[in-house]
Amino acid sequence: MIKAVAFDLWETLISDTPTVSSRQEEARLTRMAASLRREGFDVSSTEVEQAYRQLWSRCFELYWAKDLDIHANQQILHFLEALDLDPAAVGQTLLGELELAYAGAAIEHPPELVPNARETLAKVRQRNLKTGLVSNTGRTPGSALREVLASHGLSGELDVLVFSNEHGQCKPRPSIFEKLREGLALRFDEILFVGDNLYADVHGAQSCGMLAVHFTPATRGNAVAPPVDHGLDIVPHATIERLEDLDPILAELTG
Repeated sequence: MIKAVAFDLWETLISDTPTVSSRQEEARLTRMAASLRREGFDVSSTEVEQAYRQLWSRCFELYWAKDLDIHANQQILHFLEALDLDPAAVGQTLLGELELAYAGAAIEHPPELVPNARETLAKVRQRNLKTGLVSNTGRTPGSALREVLASHGLSGELDVLVFSNEHGQCKPRPSIFEKLREGLALRFDEILFVGDNLYADVHGAQSCGMLAVHFTPATRGNAVAPPVDHGLDIVPHATIERLEDLDPILAELTG
Protein backbone atom coordinates (compact mmCIF):
# COMPACT_ATOMS: atom_id res chain seq x y z
CA MET A 1 0.00 0.00 0.00
CA ILE A 2 1.35 3.42 -0.95
CA LYS A 3 1.73 5.68 2.10
CA ALA A 4 3.70 8.58 0.60
CA VAL A 5 4.22 10.42 -2.66
CA ALA A 6 7.54 12.13 -3.38
CA PHE A 7 8.31 14.50 -6.21
CA ASP A 8 11.18 15.76 -8.26
CA LEU A 9 11.34 19.58 -8.16
CA TRP A 10 12.60 21.15 -11.40
CA GLU A 11 10.13 20.83 -14.28
CA THR A 12 7.88 18.73 -12.07
CA LEU A 13 6.70 21.22 -9.43
CA ILE A 14 8.51 24.38 -10.56
CA SER A 15 9.79 25.48 -13.96
CA ASP A 16 12.61 27.81 -14.96
CA THR A 17 11.09 29.41 -18.06
CA PRO A 18 13.52 30.98 -20.55
CA THR A 19 12.49 34.48 -19.40
CA VAL A 20 12.99 33.73 -15.70
CA SER A 21 16.22 31.87 -16.34
CA SER A 22 17.58 34.84 -18.30
CA ARG A 23 16.71 37.22 -15.45
CA GLN A 24 18.43 34.97 -12.93
CA GLU A 25 21.59 34.82 -15.02
CA GLU A 26 21.65 38.58 -15.53
CA ALA A 27 21.26 39.14 -11.78
CA ARG A 28 24.09 36.74 -10.99
CA LEU A 29 26.52 38.20 -13.50
CA THR A 30 25.74 41.84 -12.68
CA ARG A 31 26.02 41.46 -8.92
CA MET A 32 29.05 39.21 -8.93
CA ALA A 33 30.91 41.62 -11.23
CA ALA A 34 29.88 44.61 -9.09
CA SER A 35 31.06 42.91 -5.87
CA LEU A 36 34.47 42.10 -7.37
CA ARG A 37 34.98 45.60 -8.75
CA ARG A 38 33.92 47.24 -5.49
CA GLU A 39 36.74 45.38 -3.76
CA GLY A 40 39.27 46.54 -6.35
CA PHE A 41 39.39 43.55 -8.71
CA ASP A 42 39.67 44.73 -12.31
CA VAL A 43 37.37 42.29 -14.11
CA SER A 44 35.30 42.96 -17.21
CA SER A 45 31.74 41.80 -17.73
CA THR A 46 32.98 39.48 -20.46
CA GLU A 47 35.54 37.89 -18.13
CA VAL A 48 32.90 37.35 -15.45
CA GLU A 49 30.52 35.76 -17.93
CA GLN A 50 33.23 33.48 -19.31
CA ALA A 51 34.18 32.38 -15.78
CA TYR A 52 30.51 31.76 -15.04
CA ARG A 53 30.23 29.44 -18.04
CA GLN A 54 33.53 27.71 -17.22
CA LEU A 55 32.22 27.13 -13.70
CA TRP A 56 29.28 25.15 -15.10
CA SER A 57 31.53 23.05 -17.33
CA ARG A 58 33.96 22.42 -14.48
CA CYS A 59 31.22 21.34 -12.07
CA PHE A 60 29.70 19.07 -14.70
CA GLU A 61 33.08 17.47 -15.38
CA LEU A 62 34.08 16.99 -11.74
CA TYR A 63 30.72 16.33 -10.07
CA TRP A 64 27.41 16.32 -11.92
CA ALA A 65 28.45 13.90 -14.65
CA LYS A 66 29.36 11.51 -11.81
CA ASP A 67 26.07 12.11 -9.94
CA LEU A 68 27.92 14.04 -7.23
CA ASP A 69 27.22 17.56 -5.96
CA ILE A 70 28.82 20.37 -3.95
CA HIS A 71 27.72 23.40 -1.94
CA ALA A 72 27.37 26.81 -3.58
CA ASN A 73 30.45 28.14 -1.76
CA GLN A 74 32.56 25.49 -3.46
CA GLN A 75 31.10 26.49 -6.81
CA ILE A 76 32.25 30.04 -6.11
CA LEU A 77 35.80 28.74 -5.63
CA HIS A 78 35.65 27.25 -9.14
CA PHE A 79 34.35 30.60 -10.41
CA LEU A 80 37.36 32.38 -8.90
CA GLU A 81 39.63 29.68 -10.32
CA ALA A 82 38.31 30.50 -13.79
CA LEU A 83 39.14 34.18 -13.15
CA ASP A 84 42.66 33.27 -11.92
CA LEU A 85 41.87 34.82 -8.54
CA ASP A 86 43.20 33.43 -5.26
CA PRO A 87 40.36 32.89 -2.74
CA ALA A 88 42.72 33.97 0.03
CA ALA A 89 43.20 37.31 -1.69
CA VAL A 90 39.46 37.68 -2.16
CA GLY A 91 38.66 37.21 1.53
CA GLN A 92 35.72 35.69 3.39
CA THR A 93 33.46 38.74 3.23
CA LEU A 94 33.61 38.97 -0.55
CA LEU A 95 33.30 35.19 -0.88
CA GLY A 96 30.04 35.45 1.06
CA GLU A 97 28.79 38.27 -1.17
CA LEU A 98 29.57 36.28 -4.30
CA GLU A 99 27.79 33.22 -2.96
CA LEU A 100 24.73 35.28 -2.04
CA ALA A 101 24.58 36.84 -5.52
CA TYR A 102 25.07 33.45 -7.15
CA ALA A 103 22.70 31.38 -5.04
CA GLY A 104 20.04 34.00 -4.39
CA ALA A 105 19.09 34.86 -7.96
CA ALA A 106 16.24 32.35 -7.92
CA ILE A 107 14.83 34.00 -4.80
CA GLU A 108 14.69 37.39 -6.50
CA HIS A 109 13.43 35.88 -9.77
CA PRO A 110 11.60 32.72 -8.65
CA PRO A 111 10.77 29.87 -11.01
CA GLU A 112 7.13 29.50 -11.93
CA LEU A 113 4.86 26.82 -10.53
CA VAL A 114 4.03 23.98 -12.89
CA PRO A 115 0.26 24.05 -13.54
CA ASN A 116 -1.71 22.38 -10.74
CA ALA A 117 1.38 21.73 -8.59
CA ARG A 118 -0.16 23.26 -5.47
CA GLU A 119 -3.52 21.58 -6.04
CA THR A 120 -1.88 18.19 -6.66
CA LEU A 121 0.07 18.35 -3.41
CA ALA A 122 -3.09 19.32 -1.55
CA LYS A 123 -4.94 16.31 -2.99
CA VAL A 124 -2.10 14.00 -1.98
CA ARG A 125 -2.33 15.23 1.59
CA GLN A 126 -6.13 14.93 1.53
CA ARG A 127 -5.57 11.22 0.98
CA ASN A 128 -3.60 11.19 4.28
CA LEU A 129 -0.37 10.41 2.43
CA LYS A 130 3.00 11.75 3.44
CA THR A 131 4.85 13.91 0.92
CA GLY A 132 8.48 14.42 0.02
CA LEU A 133 10.81 16.01 -2.49
CA VAL A 134 14.19 15.05 -3.93
CA SER A 135 15.95 17.63 -6.07
CA ASN A 136 19.20 17.83 -7.99
CA THR A 137 20.05 21.46 -7.42
CA GLY A 138 22.57 22.76 -10.00
CA ARG A 139 23.26 26.47 -9.50
CA THR A 140 20.45 27.03 -6.96
CA PRO A 141 21.15 25.39 -3.58
CA GLY A 142 18.64 23.92 -1.19
CA SER A 143 18.78 26.99 1.07
CA ALA A 144 17.45 29.16 -1.78
CA LEU A 145 14.99 26.53 -2.99
CA ARG A 146 13.39 26.37 0.45
CA GLU A 147 12.66 30.10 0.12
CA VAL A 148 11.31 29.59 -3.39
CA LEU A 149 8.98 26.85 -2.17
CA ALA A 150 7.85 29.07 0.71
CA SER A 151 7.10 31.95 -1.68
CA HIS A 152 4.82 29.64 -3.64
CA GLY A 153 3.13 28.35 -0.50
CA LEU A 154 4.45 24.82 -0.89
CA SER A 155 6.60 24.46 2.22
CA GLY A 156 3.75 23.25 4.40
CA GLU A 157 2.72 20.69 1.79
CA LEU A 158 6.03 18.78 1.88
CA ASP A 159 7.11 16.65 4.85
CA VAL A 160 10.67 15.83 3.72
CA LEU A 161 13.03 17.87 1.52
CA VAL A 162 16.25 16.38 0.16
CA PHE A 163 18.63 18.51 -1.94
CA SER A 164 21.66 17.12 -3.75
CA ASN A 165 24.04 19.95 -2.82
CA GLU A 166 23.37 19.25 0.87
CA HIS A 167 23.50 15.48 0.50
CA GLY A 168 26.57 15.34 -1.75
CA GLN A 169 25.10 12.94 -4.30
CA CYS A 170 22.49 13.33 -7.04
CA LYS A 171 19.67 11.26 -8.41
CA PRO A 172 19.71 8.48 -9.51
CA ARG A 173 22.19 7.52 -6.74
CA PRO A 174 20.40 5.24 -4.23
CA SER A 175 21.74 7.19 -1.25
CA ILE A 176 19.70 10.31 -2.02
CA PHE A 177 16.52 8.24 -2.19
CA GLU A 178 17.54 6.51 1.03
CA LYS A 179 17.70 9.96 2.66
CA LEU A 180 14.11 10.49 1.54
CA ARG A 181 13.03 7.08 2.83
CA GLU A 182 14.63 7.72 6.22
CA GLY A 183 12.87 11.07 6.50
CA LEU A 184 9.50 9.56 5.67
CA ALA A 185 10.14 6.57 7.98
CA LEU A 186 8.65 4.19 5.42
CA ARG A 187 9.73 1.26 3.28
CA PHE A 188 10.63 1.97 -0.33
CA ASP A 189 7.66 -0.07 -1.56
CA GLU A 190 5.38 2.31 0.35
CA ILE A 191 6.56 5.35 -1.62
CA LEU A 192 5.54 6.54 -5.10
CA PHE A 193 7.95 8.88 -6.89
CA VAL A 194 6.94 11.39 -9.59
CA GLY A 195 9.45 13.08 -11.89
CA ASP A 196 10.08 14.30 -15.42
CA ASN A 197 13.46 12.62 -15.96
CA LEU A 198 13.13 9.01 -17.07
CA TYR A 199 16.65 8.06 -15.94
CA ALA A 200 17.28 10.12 -12.80
CA ASP A 201 13.73 10.03 -11.44
CA VAL A 202 12.01 6.91 -12.72
CA HIS A 203 15.01 4.58 -12.98
CA GLY A 204 16.51 5.93 -9.77
CA ALA A 205 13.32 5.39 -7.80
CA GLN A 206 12.60 1.98 -9.28
CA SER A 207 16.14 0.81 -8.54
CA CYS A 208 15.38 1.34 -4.86
CA GLY A 209 12.07 -0.50 -4.98
CA MET A 210 9.69 2.44 -5.37
CA LEU A 211 6.90 2.76 -7.88
CA ALA A 212 7.54 5.67 -10.25
CA VAL A 213 5.37 7.88 -12.43
CA HIS A 214 6.92 9.64 -15.40
CA PHE A 215 5.69 13.22 -15.83
CA THR A 216 5.86 14.40 -19.46
CA PRO A 217 4.36 17.91 -19.68
CA ALA A 218 3.64 19.46 -23.06
CA THR A 219 6.03 22.33 -22.34
CA ARG A 220 9.16 22.37 -20.17
CA GLY A 221 11.51 25.10 -19.06
CA ASN A 222 15.30 25.36 -19.02
CA ALA A 223 15.96 23.09 -16.02
CA VAL A 224 16.11 19.92 -18.07
CA ALA A 225 19.05 17.53 -17.95
CA PRO A 226 20.60 16.74 -21.34
CA PRO A 227 19.44 13.38 -22.73
CA VAL A 228 21.85 10.48 -22.23
CA ASP A 229 21.46 7.00 -23.69
CA HIS A 230 22.12 4.63 -20.79
CA GLY A 231 21.02 1.56 -22.73
CA LEU A 232 18.25 0.88 -20.22
CA ASP A 233 14.68 -0.18 -20.88
CA ILE A 234 12.92 2.00 -18.31
CA VAL A 235 9.20 1.35 -17.92
CA PRO A 236 7.37 3.58 -15.42
CA HIS A 237 4.31 2.44 -13.49
CA ALA A 238 2.41 5.16 -15.37
CA THR A 239 3.02 8.23 -17.52
CA ILE A 240 1.09 11.48 -17.11
CA GLU A 241 1.12 14.73 -19.07
CA ARG A 242 -0.69 16.75 -16.38
CA LEU A 243 -0.11 16.67 -12.63
CA GLU A 244 -3.86 16.46 -11.99
CA ASP A 245 -3.80 13.05 -13.68
CA LEU A 246 -1.87 11.70 -10.70
CA ASP A 247 -4.95 11.59 -8.48
CA PRO A 248 -6.71 8.68 -10.26
CA ILE A 249 -3.47 6.70 -10.02
CA LEU A 250 -3.34 7.35 -6.28
CA ALA A 251 -6.98 6.31 -5.94
CA GLU A 252 -6.09 2.96 -7.48
CA LEU A 253 -2.92 2.46 -5.44
CA THR A 254 -4.45 3.43 -2.11
CA GLY A 255 -7.69 1.55 -2.55
